[in-house]
Amino acid sequence: MGSKYSLTWDLDVFFPGGSESPEFQRYLEQLEVDVKTFSAKVEQTDVQNTNDLDSWHEIVETVQDLSRRLGEASAFISCLTAQDVKDEGAKILRGRLSQVGAAFSAGMNQLDHLIKQTDQENWNRLLRDSRLQPLAFPLEERRRRALEKLPADQESLAGDLSVDGYHAWGDLYNAIVGRITIPFEEDGKTEQLSVGQAANKLSSPDRQVRQTVFRRMNEAWEHESELLASSLNHLGGFRLNLYRHRGWDSVLKEPLDINRMSEQTLTTMWEVISQNKGKFLQFFERKASLLGVSKLSWYDVYAPIGSDNSTVSYDQAADFILEHFRQFDPNMADFARRAFAERWIEAEDRPGKRPGGFCTNFAQSGQSRIFMTFAGSASNVATLAHELGHAYHQHVMNDLPQMVQRYAMNVAETASTFAESIVADASIKNAASREQKITLLEDKAQRAVAFFMDIHARFLFETRFYEERRKGLVSAARLRELIVEAEKEAFCDALDEYHPYFWASKLHFYITGVPFYNFPYTFGYLFSAGIYNRALQEGPAFAQKYVDLLRDTGRMTVEDLAHKHLGVDLTKPEFWQGAVDLAKADVDQFLELTEGD
Repeated sequence: MGSKYSLTWDLDVFFPGGSESPEFQRYLEQLEVDVKTFSAKVEQTDVQNTNDLDSWHEIVETVQDLSRRLGEASAFISCLTAQDVKDEGAKILRGRLSQVGAAFSAGMNQLDHLIKQTDQENWNRLLRDSRLQPLAFPLEERRRRALEKLPADQESLAGDLSVDGYHAWGDLYNAIVGRITIPFEEDGKTEQLSVGQAANKLSSPDRQVRQTVFRRMNEAWEHESELLASSLNHLGGFRLNLYRHRGWDSVLKEPLDINRMSEQTLTTMWEVISQNKGKFLQFFERKASLLGVSKLSWYDVYAPIGSDNSTVSYDQAADFILEHFRQFDPNMADFARRAFAERWIEAEDRPGKRPGGFCTNFAQSGQSRIFMTFAGSASNVATLAHELGHAYHQHVMNDLPQMVQRYAMNVAETASTFAESIVADASIKNAASREQKITLLEDKAQRAVAFFMDIHARFLFETRFYEERRKGLVSAARLRELIVEAEKEAFCDALDEYHPYFWASKLHFYITGVPFYNFPYTFGYLFSAGIYNRALQEGPAFAQKYVDLLRDTGRMTVEDLAHKHLGVDLTKPEFWQGAVDLAKADVDQFLELTEGD
């Protein structure tokens, strides 16, 4: 008997023929032409004539149209490269699209220059125009950011130099990691593992395996530590220099601005987390005793406990998700049913796919596609719910202007984590055995540990690294000290052994697109938990409020979003405390179930 739901997605509905699609070739060619036309038009626009509201409206409409079409092309190529890592045609298309994207960015830089040159009186008049008023938030944000940067020619120069400077140091990191191999002995023969393969061994139930891999990985990181320290120092140095020229004092200015949040909100969030870590130390103690050790080491924190190996079919997972989405909001369930029925999801377990999972949005078609590999585990069910949450977030925004659909990383996880929470709680409630319930609760508690402690350590390290980098280069030996100090503080000195090369092993420190690629995760997790807490209190009546909140994620600061839709002040501890209490309740349940084990 076949599956009720297909495990493979339908991409032909967009462009038939995959990477060889003639239709997609024509689409890209037209996009190239239109981007060039746009860039030329903006360059020729005289700032003196930009008081003409019709011209502004036309430019903004073009920007939104091109953004939608670039998004469509990008989503299609992402899907092609994910479903078959050997698709050479897709790789060529990606290279071509990145050139189109660069040309569009150049045009947008010119537009920023026009926005910057417009005097305040005319700017206010422009924002009052009924056609542009719905876009006031992103347009104001663009103007403010343009005014805070260097003159356009200097920003362009910095951008050009960053290709072989700043971004090159990020590329060097990837090249170093790509060549690292870690020897590992299994079944009497030694294998050379990649960093990714070795990292997977850290979740082995065998402590000897975890410990051996951890030691070997650290030897590999130590061997490359001088080069990796050089990469990290130059990335930090480039940022600090650029910030200095722009007149920016704080290294947090850019990441906070990207995430549309205030430093006060960030400080309050970390303070509440720090005050509530005691409960998670109890979790560590219990986990240590279940693993048969006196104290957890770094490589034990995410080790599996319990022996629940039960699996579910894809159809069962889909039906379970639909049933529990429906209990919260029938509209959310109907949307998910459409995603299953119209083959929006690629879940087949087969070779040749890239690892991981994602949800991508086809901006012009108003559809999403979800990528994952489903093997029947509880975490696969959670991932499926998570990605459907992302797709639902996009779905409720599809009728809005393109410019106000752009939400930041910290609120991007709101709907996904919310959807996952609905399904995770239902799974715990419906667990077939005590063992299964313990495994599911431990998984939830571990997620909280990742956000409250692991990511806190990254944030503390990165903040202190920048403080020292201002004074000069930071040696590999000092980086080891800084990371262990941060880990000890974030984990309340509860571990037996720490990770002195975490600064070298974590890609997030070397990502050039976004600095401080850490705190938005914790914010997103807790913000979503706080919203979920409200949903538990208010029941189905909350469903419409939830949709209204999601629709506003691209057009206001997080403080305004929380105040408007939840009536809370994110700079005060109460909201955060309520969210943390949910995670503590999971730990309490875990402690209760494992009492005496």
